[in-house]
Amino acid sequence: MENSETQVPPLLELNNIEVIYNHVILVLRGVSLVVPKGGIVALLGGNGAGKTTTLKSISNLLHSERGEVTKGFISYRGVEIQGSDPSEMVKSGVIQVMEGRHCFEHLTVEENLLTGAYTRKDGKGSIEADLDMVYNYFPRLKDRRKSQAGYTSGGEQQMCALGRALMSKPETILLDEPSMGLAPQLVEQIFEIVKSINENEGVTFLLAEQNTNVALRYAHYGYILESGRVVMDGVASELRENPDVKEFYLGMSEEGRKSFRDVRSYRRRKRWLS
Repeated sequence: MENSETQVPPLLELNNIEVIYNHVILVLRGVSLVVPKGGIVALLGGNGAGKTTTLKSISNLLHSERGEVTKGFISYRGVEIQGSDPSEMVKSGVIQVMEGRHCFEHLTVEENLLTGAYTRKDGKGSIEADLDMVYNYFPRLKDRRKSQAGYTSGGEQQMCALGRALMSKPETILLDEPSMGLAPQLVEQIFEIVKSINENEGVTFLLAEQNTNVALRYAHYGYILESGRVVMDGVASELRENPDVKEFYLGMSEEGRKSFRDVRSYRRRKRWLS
């Protein structure tokens, strides 16, 4: 009897893409990755590895920085999207939460959240219900809802940016460096909320993160970028136990914890670059 099961195509796919800035600077070099519907996928690597550029190539925000996808293709729900208008990506359910917690500083927290619902056509009742949902995930935002966003803490602004994305009823959130500048306990809190949103609302996440340790504890799958290339990928739990990842990204080896200087000195002999 023939197997009638068909493989479910990925929600988001990047196939061998190359990105160039200012017609000269090659930033991404043949990056390929897949994001399944309902998954949490981590895009890992140090500063300058190409993580933000990868997210912006999906949300089509590259043109504002004179960047463009020059090779390969990006598809969402099986349709090629490179070169689409960024507003069309929002309407299709892809929302990017930018690095640096970009809030409208002069607006209140609640006004910031409501800007996320600007493109919605499903009525005031549905928007109010989703505002309650956001406050349920972020009780601190409810307490600060009348406060001017520019006067809230970094953690509260990160929550506001993520809550605003939720208000657009996204299918996929591209989350850029959610841990940046936050205390460790706040980082855990943010990732716990991401996990809850993923499990309860079915939102798919592709998150770019330098904090490899925390990202691999919450993600289902991970890709490691270096110098614009994917140098390793795998199931998150397996990447956490991989000796190379432990040594070069988690600061651990069989001999114990290594200093950054030690780790840096070993970079030339990484197995995946030899």
